[in-house]
Amino acid sequence: MNIMLIDDDEAIRDMLQDIIEDYELGTVVASLPSAAKLTTAELTARHIDLLIIDMLMPDCDGIASVRKFQDFTGKIIMLSQVSSKDLIGKAYENGVYAYITKPLNRNEIISVLRSTSEHIRLEKFAHTLQSTLQTTLNPAVGLSVQKKITPREKAEVLLKELGVAGTTGYDDILEIISYLQAHNKTNSIPSLKTIFTAIAKEHAAENIQKEAKTIEQRLRRAVFQAMVSTASMGVVDYTNPKFEESAPFYFDYAEVCSLMRTIQQDEKPQISKTHINTKKFIQALYTASLEP
Repeated sequence: MNIMLIDDDEAIRDMLQDIIEDYELGTVVASLPSAAKLTTAELTARHIDLLIIDMLMPDCDGIASVRKFQDFTGKIIMLSQVSSKDLIGKAYENGVYAYITKPLNRNEIISVLRSTSEHIRLEKFAHTLQSTLQTTLNPAVGLSVQKKITPREKAEVLLKELGVAGTTGYDDILEIISYLQAHNKTNSIPSLKTIFTAIAKEHAAENIQKEAKTIEQRLRRAVFQAMVSTASMGVVDYTNPKFEESAPFYFDYAEVCSLMRTIQQDEKPQISKTHINTKKFIQALYTASLEP
């Protein structure tokens, strides 16, 4: 991921670059004190995937600068000490993908950049897939080709957005979605114990009950990871539409708020102190995976 940094404070740019390089979050292609002379053409020429820009700078306004980049196909993250909901809302209206408040917090920066990087990767994959389909289509046939995404594939995308990809329990969740797609005829789902037992049998486990319990534990850890990722998003910017939609839809909102307070106090969230509603999470994910 190619990144451009724009902030009149050199110390801020240096801090961002150090974090990006230390955690291998991308490549800083350019670090600039101003966006006054920057154009979309230059962003395109430098193959910038992510632009991180300060909202208020002496010689240019960050939001006004973002308006200039309406044709920019990458993502924009805005930095600012401003906490005004109106200004933050205006930033999102003008195409900003995420908003990070100053003073900067290392954990928040890492979380936001990883989430943004994954979103960019998925968009590129979708674009490549679409281009491949168009290239392989025979115009003489006169038929349009459109790949129909399965609930499992939709769930994969949603889980990556929730920061669960590759974690313990990720594969179990996808197995559960596939099981529900194959065996469930309504939007409501059976008890989780029924699902765990059925999947344990599919695994041909010697001890069905033990395997079902193991699946339950892995699922619980995965949902906890999704809660922490969502809470981190809320700490960065609770007005982010993605947070406002995901927090109450997948989880018990009060528990997410509790995790946010824990993160804000620089404490490590603990699964043993968190109420995890796995049934609600699976129900919400399954419902969302069925949407076209």
